[in-house]
Amino acid sequence: MTATATRPQDDAPPAARAKRAPKRERQGAAWVFLSPWVIGATVLTLLPMAVSLYLSFTDYDMFDAPRWVGLRNYTQMFTEDPRYWRSVITTLTYVVIAVPLQLVLALAVAIALKSVKRGKGFYRSAFYAPSLLGASMSIALVWRAIFNDGGTVDNLLSGVGIDIGGWINKPGWAILSVALLTIWQFGAPMVIFLAGLQQIPAELYEAAAVDGASWWRQFRSITIPMLSPVLFFNLVLQMIQAFQVFTPAFAVSAGKGGPADSTLVYTLYLYDRAFTASHMGYASAMAWALLLAIGAVTAVLFRTSRAWVFYANDNNEGAR
Repeated sequence: MTATATRPQDDAPPAARAKRAPKRERQGAAWVFLSPWVIGATVLTLLPMAVSLYLSFTDYDMFDAPRWVGLRNYTQMFTEDPRYWRSVITTLTYVVIAVPLQLVLALAVAIALKSVKRGKGFYRSAFYAPSLLGASMSIALVWRAIFNDGGTVDNLLSGVGIDIGGWINKPGWAILSVALLTIWQFGAPMVIFLAGLQQIPAELYEAAAVDGASWWRQFRSITIPMLSPVLFFNLVLQMIQAFQVFTPAFAVSAGKGGPADSTLVYTLYLYDRAFTASHMGYASAMAWALLLAIGAVTAVLFRTSRAWVFYANDNNEGAR
């Protein structure tokens, strides 16, 4: 009877038997479903990064075999190339101008849209549209025509007695025209701000109004603290994107970074070294320097966020 008796686990329902399946089999199924992503990440991201890291220590012109030169590319980049440092300064100038103004405009529009009763979907779509269109080369070329000599901006300013001329031909104004194109693409952070604003309890504003708090007091004491996680999220994303700006600067300067290198942002100079001068090893070193710089800036933002980012479960003790 012992040999023919039915074991209790054989009568278990299918769900219970599935739970008792070997852990290795469940992991195998998970890897099968993850394999497209793993293959894509390996082939399209990790492998190119490894090749780029190797090339950064070589002299490679895309035609001859790479020749190992050690740290010479990095030494030349930091100590012997004045255009490299001009590109760094230009990029930092662009980031300082574009990112804060874009976030301020996005937050202002989000606050305005929050109080809209009718047509909120239409306005949200209309304000988001530049984020979809602004990254294209066609819009960048239109932007160049607007800020060129005799363009729309030149004519409008001349009509009110301000004779500046075409912005893209003035070293002091060219980078501002590039930054304005980025500021105009405020739709993505605006949508995120709007979602964050809708999560703030209305009771907080009602209690503040009863206490006689002004609009500015409510904004400073309620909106900003409650919205600080969303503000931090937008700041990190827009900062990373700003360091990688390329298309507007390329279109405005016709790929030269002029006038007088005033629009020579980092990625444009990297493109010039890689595909114009055929110094792919040097360009790879520049790419890794940019990656490390963005990582350092992001780390600083996360570190300093503890002082001004607040979450609901932190009891106002700051972000962790």
